[in-house]
Amino acid sequence: MVMRTRQSQRRRQVLSRERIVETAIELLDAGGEGALTVRALTERLSTGAGAIYHHVGNMNELGQAATETVIADALPWPVASGGGAGESGGAEEAGETGGAGESGRAGKAGESGRAGKAGGSGGPRERPEDRIRVVALGLYDAATEHPWLASRLAAQLTREPWGAVTPRIFESMGRPLRDLGVPRGDWFTTTSTLVHYVLGATSQNAQAADDVPGGAPPDTEEVRAAFLDTASRAWRDLDPEEYPFLHDIADQMRAHEDRAQFLAGVDLILAGVTASRPR
Repeated sequence: MVMRTRQSQRRRQVLSRERIVETAIELLDAGGEGALTVRALTERLSTGAGAIYHHVGNMNELGQAATETVIADALPWPVASGGGAGESGGAEEAGETGGAGESGRAGKAGESGRAGKAGGSGGPRERPEDRIRVVALGLYDAATEHPWLASRLAAQLTREPWGAVTPRIFESMGRPLRDLGVPRGDWFTTTSTLVHYVLGATSQNAQAADDVPGGAPPDTEEVRAAFLDTASRAWRDLDPEEYPFLHDIADQMRAHEDRAQFLAGVDLILAGVTASRPR
């Protein structure tokens, strides 16, 4: 009787919600959405389905928890805010909305915690543009490391914007955009545009990597170079009179680096935000 009690206690200590979520992420990383099944979980964790459902309500809840866990590791939180606003002219508007008090607390917390995992937030004195790049690259790198993540983020953005993930992304992007001096009436549109670009680009990159034919690892330099070389040659083989522009950029496409191209898109949006804000 005592022995059984001790064994059951040890089993409950070993099998926790955190361990189940961690295992779910491992399965998703290894085999995509189709790999996350109750059978795979029970085999990996050496337990029964009842024990799994004791910690997570259902598989959909488990998938959401896996997404939330990866995003929590990818994004700095709370988001540093307010310090950069004085440099960019957005401090007055931030103060009018009551955000100044919040940004003080967020800035202090942003100097530690998860910010380092996302590229290192420099604290409240970091420029808003730099904070946005940290968030954007944190999402991009997370989707690159976890190819299943991009589709789940897109689904949560369109189907469940009130869930845990979408508010975190919007807050992480929106606060520094506000500090850039974006007019209050444009906060939602501007933030949505940037979020849609970031998630769309990460989704496209993750899908392209996952669809490489032949069963070769999609993240190897050899596979990527061969793919870009094939695409570049196909563009150059097009009629130069009908496609003169593609002929001019074929070599640039072959030599481009995905992460740098992604960040260039973020910078283009930020340049537009800066150019259009009131002076």
